[in-house]
Amino acid sequence: QVQLVESGGGLVQAGGSLRLSCAASGRTFSSYAMGWFRQAPGKEREFVAAISRSGGATYYKDSVKGRFTISRDNAKNTAYLQMSSLKPEDTAVYYCAAQSVVAGVLSEDEYDYWGQGTQVTVSS
Repeated sequence: QVQLVESGGGLVQAGGSLRLSCAASGRTFSSYAMGWFRQAPGKEREFVAAISRSGGATYYKDSVKGRFTISRDNAKNTAYLQMSSLKPEDTAVYYCAAQSVVAGVLSEDEYDYWGQGTQVTVSS
C-alpha cells in the first residue's frame, strides 16, 4: 500500500507557473505508474498527465501539452507536475494517483491510490 501527499498548490496569475509535488510513502514507489488528475467546481475529475514506472513514457491531456511537464524521482519517492503558462481554466483541485497494475493510464478507474488533493487557482 502507498500513501500520497500533494503539495505546491496555490493562487497564481494567468501566465504564471506552479510546481506540484506528490510524495509517496513506502519503498516500492518505482513499481507504480503515477498520474495527475484535476477536478474543477461542478465538473467531473479529468486526466491531466501520467508517467510510467521508469519515467521513460509520459502522457498528457491535449489542452496541457507544451505547458505542463510530469516527472518523477524514484530515489525521492516523489512525482511532480510542473505547470507553466497557466490559464484560468486550469483552476481545479489537483490529485495525484498511483497505479499498481500495468494498465491504461487515462482513466481514474485504473488507479489504486489517491492523494487528498491540492487547490490550484489561476486568476485572470
